[in-house]
Amino acid sequence: MRIVFMGTPEFAVPSLLALHQAGHDLPLVVTQPDRPKGRGRKLACPPVKEAALRLGLPVAQPVKVKEAAFNAQLQEIRPDLIIVVAFGQILPESILALPPFGCINVHASLLPAYRGAAPLHWVILNGEKETGITTMLMDKGLDTGAMLLTEKIGIGPEMTYGALHDLAAQKGSALLLETVDKWPKGLIKPVPQNSGQASYAPPLKKEHEWISWNADALTIYNQIRGLAPWPGAMTCYKGRPLKIRKAQIFPTNRQEASAGSVTAILRGKGFVVQAGQGSLLVQSVQPEGKNTMPSDSFINGYRLEVGYAFTTA
Repeated sequence: MRIVFMGTPEFAVPSLLALHQAGHDLPLVVTQPDRPKGRGRKLACPPVKEAALRLGLPVAQPVKVKEAAFNAQLQEIRPDLIIVVAFGQILPESILALPPFGCINVHASLLPAYRGAAPLHWVILNGEKETGITTMLMDKGLDTGAMLLTEKIGIGPEMTYGALHDLAAQKGSALLLETVDKWPKGLIKPVPQNSGQASYAPPLKKEHEWISWNADALTIYNQIRGLAPWPGAMTCYKGRPLKIRKAQIFPTNRQEASAGSVTAILRGKGFVVQAGQGSLLVQSVQPEGKNTMPSDSFINGYRLEVGYAFTTA
């Protein structure tokens, strides 16, 4: 198969590698332009570009895929199929209609649930116990195309976004290979999505990072693991942001203090914070501008005491 691959973040890299290792013809890899990154704001390549260059594959980085020059490039290549994995731009109908076998997207949810930009974050934020991968034929809607293959993924009670991301990326690459093998042979019957069952996973905003200690302990726990390691769930300590990197629900039968208050310091384990209902044992944190540290180091270095009340910015 002559395949143009479109993808940008680390999630898409296993799919690109799988297609290459399977021997498919990859005349072009398309990814987003290099962006400033880090404190120095130096230009950094997207992970898919780095992977493509390692494999010796041609790379295109159009600012907008509607550009005439880029469309002409695609038409000259005449791909049999276009694969899209977390690319980051909406494809115009002119591109969707170009390859004879269509454009196939690898989406990290069991569609029609969690359409949108951040499904892996939101399934954990919402406390789901199961998600999955869907390969689908792309249309002009947002993740609305007919489904080709799906695979379920269980979400353990301690699984973080980072762990789910890595697992889903590998599962997605395997499901993609199966789809690319079967779809051109007519071995897959597309299944239209039931839009009445659709839900959405919008892009994360800064407001999603801030912990509301008035929420119950389970909601806050899901927020911490659903944003770990990126972008991180935050609270405010003495006027400065503090990321809560790791925590667990702390068994308690009574409301000991106001929400956000430190109710106990357990040496070697962490510190306990009262939620709106229940409590959390905070095990590691990251102060602004510092590395992640065990809670004991934070307690000692930042003089945390019982009774202190964390706040939202």
